[in-house]
Amino acid sequence: MNFPNILTREEELRELLGQPSALVQNKVVDHLDTHIRDFLAKSPFVLISTADAEGCCDVSPRGDQPGFVTVLNDNRLLIPERPGNKRADTLRNILATGQIGLLFLIPGLEETLRVNGRACIVQDEELLKGLEANGKAPLLAIGVEVEEAFVHCAKALKRSKLWQPDTWLPSEELPVPARILAAHVNLPDVNEQKITAALQDSYTNRLY
Repeated sequence: MNFPNILTREEELRELLGQPSALVQNKVVDHLDTHIRDFLAKSPFVLISTADAEGCCDVSPRGDQPGFVTVLNDNRLLIPERPGNKRADTLRNILATGQIGLLFLIPGLEETLRVNGRACIVQDEELLKGLEANGKAPLLAIGVEVEEAFVHCAKALKRSKLWQPDTWLPSEELPVPARILAAHVNLPDVNEQKITAALQDSYTNRLY
């Protein structure tokens, strides 16, 4: 990698950072206990991390009503796969490696929940029916066999002030997604106005 003065060994890393405390080393559980289940029941949003067979990584968001991720038992959970852009990055990576990392957020709470484990793509009709929203069951779901789960400290959200509305940019200063997409797509028949209309139609008519 073309960066100066990089670390290449864990010993170098530990020399700078030190070792995790006993609390940090012991906070990881390998199942979905009552505390983890309560967190999941109140979370409307999760970031899903996966990687392909070559190690190329991807992070993709999923969100719905709080509790949209279903706990099946102490070691398994199920994430509905709602309609998206059909790139299927997450799903293709799961097919390639079966590895998954999850980061759950609850609005207003600065601590987050991390869940790591093995993943598969589920097409079982009975399980999918239990994930219905707006009268529609998803075509697929992501099944996760939990290997570790733990609460992550609030420092990142405290530094970013993510949940503090008074720190948010005014709406007129926010990036314009349709403008970004039009520039990146760079096709003669695609412009910001067309993408704005297409996005609005998708958000209004194809959430489920």
